[in-house]
Amino acid sequence: MDIEALKYPIGPYTPAANPDTTILESWIKNIENFPSQLEDLTKDVSVAQLNWKYRPNGWTVKQVIHHCTDSHINSLVRFKLALTEDMPTIKPYFEDRWAELPDDLDDDISGSMALLKGLHKKWATLLKSLTREQLAREFIHPEHENPLKLIQTIGIYSWHCQHHLAHVKNGLASNGIYN
Repeated sequence: MDIEALKYPIGPYTPAANPDTTILESWIKNIENFPSQLEDLTKDVSVAQLNWKYRPNGWTVKQVIHHCTDSHINSLVRFKLALTEDMPTIKPYFEDRWAELPDDLDDDISGSMALLKGLHKKWATLLKSLTREQLAREFIHPEHENPLKLIQTIGIYSWHCQHHLAHVKNGLASNGIYN
């Protein structure tokens, strides 16, 4: 068992130096399509399957889904801050602690799925409307050395969607062996 391959089933995030329009459009499409891809994977799963982990000491399938909702809500807010304020400093959060809160341990993923659908529709509409000048806007993440441009952040979240989609696939394919 290769724990790194289980942690990063699509590989670690690698930033694109100068993403062109084609790459940007593919990233936005990944973000836009994520909820339907996730729904296709989880529409017929049992509560037992939602509680399977994608790796030893990892999150359960349901925690991954709830985490995506938490993370993507934060990201949309960060985009809006960067678009309406000059170089805002965003508030990070402890995703590992959030994953242990009752709403992220809930066996019912329907609320998170509904939020993801609406959130990603709204987010994709915003992303598709951004000009080159807006894509260059930045925010400060206190845990990073340099400010993050919105275009970079789109790439990060495109990867994030595919990364966690792979975790859900792996968790469901695991048959509970990591629990």
